[in-house]
Amino acid sequence: MTVLHLADETEAADLAAFLSRLLHYDRGAAVRLQAAGTALAVFGRPPSFEVLAVRAVRLAKPYEDGLAVTLDVTVSAGQFLESVDERAATADVPAAVTGPPWAGVLPPRGGWQTEPGLPAPDALRATVAAAVTEFRSRTEELGPQGRTRAELDRIGRDIWSREIGRTGLPVRAVHAAQSLGFLRPGGDPADTVLFSSGAWLRLRTPYGSVVVRRSGLGSLGVSVR
Repeated sequence: MTVLHLADETEAADLAAFLSRLLHYDRGAAVRLQAAGTALAVFGRPPSFEVLAVRAVRLAKPYEDGLAVTLDVTVSAGQFLESVDERAATADVPAAVTGPPWAGVLPPRGGWQTEPGLPAPDALRATVAAAVTEFRSRTEELGPQGRTRAELDRIGRDIWSREIGRTGLPVRAVHAAQSLGFLRPGGDPADTVLFSSGAWLRLRTPYGSVVVRRSGLGSLGVSVR
């Protein structure tokens, strides 16, 4: 079995927290792991938000001791979480599983450029809080008879599909970033940046990234690998 040696206990704890949050939204969640050198990328897709979440993890030593070998496998998020040893700062790579469709289509590795107009992290969190309050208020006004799944979904789409300013980034992407522990208080606001590459938008924070496709663009710029 392949054993990943993480940089330290904090890195292991953050990885475990990320996996736990994914499993909160999907008990059968799968994650795609890609490791090369001293970096491990963990990709997941919480179904409630319709975004791709990416957690970068630092490794204590180059994968496979610097040999020309890379790791690229889709595994059970639950099994991967169970293997994380925070004290030892290690994690075992479980057996591969048949991944969901999203795991075969990842954003491009390069070609990202900075996009202007992203509000400060405090303002982003305030936007999410206001959206949550609006959703609760509007659903409570429906009454028991009108609170159908179709109506709740309609209200949700109306609120979470709104864009952040003129960035093209939907509010649901910011909500996902906060719910997954990526958009935390404190730190340097300049470290939270919006990038684009083709039809993709990526909200990057010091704790992880959320990636989403912009609507209405013909060229997807996807990477199937």
